[in-house]
Amino acid sequence: MSHPIVIVPYRASWATEFTALSDRLRSALGPLALRVEHIGSTSIAGLAAKDVIDIQVSVSALDHHVNHSITSIGFRLDASISRDHVPPGATDAVEEWQKMFFVEARGDRRANIHVRAAGRLNERYSLLFRDYLRACPRVAEAYAELKRRLSVSLAVADDFADVKDPAVDLIYLAAEQWAAATDWTLAPLPAAKREA
Repeated sequence: MSHPIVIVPYRASWATEFTALSDRLRSALGPLALRVEHIGSTSIAGLAAKDVIDIQVSVSALDHHVNHSITSIGFRLDASISRDHVPPGATDAVEEWQKMFFVEARGDRRANIHVRAAGRLNERYSLLFRDYLRACPRVAEAYAELKRRLSVSLAVADDFADVKDPAVDLIYLAAEQWAAATDWTLAPLPAAKREA
């Protein structure tokens, strides 16, 4: 079911809501969850966004154990989304962009759970994008304005991501330059997680 696209001002409660969802996911997944991160626009202080908490769960493998663990606490697998958009110039190797995508339990707070394999390009992409927007508030504000305009201009809400992707790619390409200039890297997994 398609939800209308509504962009709202930043809410400080999003960080707390992420923590509650993250705790549930960590509890259900145990050692399968190598990393649980708040991503997307709600993870960037001051940024207007859809009122949907995006979470990235990094795992060793996208398998039935992960699926069972997440669905056992009410999240619903959306099998129609099984890979991420590939930015220009990136390899289109399937394994680099695969994911499992879950949404909230019926009646729960809206959330998108993106489960990606640790070390893959799509895991890095979302964290670099987030960190770049956190470091560059003027870029974040321009991105928020784009989303506001798209939300009122698009007749079909399902087109939002498709239309937004090229702008996200532009930001991502700038983020790659920023990463090189600042020596940004994906934080290593804790030693205990690497050994599991």
